[in-house]
Amino acid sequence: MTEVSRRERLRAATELEIRQHARVLLAEHGSDAVTLRAIARELGITAPALYRYYESREDLLRQLCDDICTDLAAELHGESEEAGERFLDKIFAVCRGFRCWALAHPEEFALVFATPQPEAEQHRPDQFATVFLGLVGPFLAEGAVLVAPADLTPELPDLSDHQKSLAAAFSTAGVELPPDALRADAVYFLLRWWVRLYGHVALEVFGRFPFDLTGADRLFEAMLHELTTETGLA
Repeated sequence: MTEVSRRERLRAATELEIRQHARVLLAEHGSDAVTLRAIARELGITAPALYRYYESREDLLRQLCDDICTDLAAELHGESEEAGERFLDKIFAVCRGFRCWALAHPEEFALVFATPQPEAEQHRPDQFATVFLGLVGPFLAEGAVLVAPADLTPELPDLSDHQKSLAAAFSTAGVELPPDALRADAVYFLLRWWVRLYGHVALEVFGRFPFDLTGADRLFEAMLHELTTETGLA
């Protein structure tokens, strides 16, 4: 039993070292540089030896995504806890923290949030669910009420599929919600905030604004405050 535990510890340590080297390559040179051959060279072993730990490069990148999301979620949870007790302050802190992280880690952002999932992995929870919903979920579980403005509610499309998907994602993240927490207007609120937040951050990270952007901080803050009005929080 002791020997087995020792082998397990050594294997876990080697897997972690592999991912650490992979993450350095990712941050410094982009995802194309993350190859089993390059990592093996860094570790001083043969590339085939890595297959004892990861089935393929795609398997390694998938695990790397999970590591990045775990670290990001912890960082944003910290931002939320330091923001105080008001729901809106917490949401603003998470949004600002996400933008700052993305700008500081463009290659990691690209891997996690801008890389299409292979068809065989479509069943895996979206990275949005593992980070953003994992942060918002506790607010809903604590009774935060998200309500779309009355004048927009009649125009809402059928969101039943999204409601089921979000409920499953929350459950996967370990957040159990009361039955009325994911009403159609609450789903609308979450989707609208994520689309605007992700859209702005992605354009900024990838330099895709259709004009020279100065005062990006002010533009981002204006977007957050507009959302508070448009989604009925102001």
